[in-house]
Amino acid sequence: MVRTLGEKGHEVVIYDNLSTGYRESVLHGRLLVADLADAATLDALFAKEKFDAVAHFAAHIVVDESVREPIKYYRNNFVNALTLIETCLRHKVERFIFSSTAAVYGIPERVPVTEGALLLPINPYGASKRMVEQVLQDVSHASGLRYVALRYFNVAGADPASQIGQKYKDATHLITVSLRAALGLRKELRIFGTDYETPDGTCIRDYIHVDDLIEAHVLALDHLFRGGTSRVFNCGYGHGFSVREVVEEVKRITGIDFPVQETGRREGDPPALVADSSRIRQELGWKPRYDDLAFIIKTAWDWEKKLHGKT
Repeated sequence: MVRTLGEKGHEVVIYDNLSTGYRESVLHGRLLVADLADAATLDALFAKEKFDAVAHFAAHIVVDESVREPIKYYRNNFVNALTLIETCLRHKVERFIFSSTAAVYGIPERVPVTEGALLLPINPYGASKRMVEQVLQDVSHASGLRYVALRYFNVAGADPASQIGQKYKDATHLITVSLRAALGLRKELRIFGTDYETPDGTCIRDYIHVDDLIEAHVLALDHLFRGGTSRVFNCGYGHGFSVREVVEEVKRITGIDFPVQETGRREGDPPALVADSSRIRQELGWKPRYDDLAFIIKTAWDWEKKLHGKT
């Protein structure tokens, strides 16, 4: 998002505690290293900068960790988001983009899932995001703040020019973990659960390229600047791939047959999550460019090789 806004000529300030981020990933704008729990520093920044809009990405995102450490997730994902929203209200920031998740749906009755489906998260990660969405809905009714909540499905891939990509030391995303197994940085890839009610027994997910996701954010920002009302949108392609299908495609693209271990289910994982993204396509004119699993994996592979000096 910072890369894209910077390229478009926007003035960007990044507020990040660098718990999972890196200074060198900030390609544009000014970075302030601080935590959202530090309300005084946050307030001073808002008083100085007079922001036009805020995009909030600073959440913990590992589903099984959220099951093991729920307080960590509620404190950062909910309490710290509440601090940020309060700061926006105090400083009259009226445009807010929220990084939400398909995990708010839990195990949906119908797939692809629409934004109108019941929100029944099955893990603290999804629950913490649903709570923030509720706060935003209530605050928008009570104030001038307008928001767009974007429910991400499985974000993957990297900048096609390999300027930037995932750098998590302990990666948990399937494609990244698979590629690191291909590079020999992990001794094996583990598949969590092979007995789901899906065609091949493994979980099915809707994988969206990060650049298409960011284009959705840009369109959401434009919507709010045009005076648009608060909205919620799914961000996905509308079709999914199983874990086994992704692993086989990674092996095909890399040409490396890395070891795979099948193990038991991971707590908090729904069997299938696929987006109905017709709302964002119709209302914001979102037209994804990279709806191609092979392209997604190829961009991630190019990035991983660059990141680990394997080019």
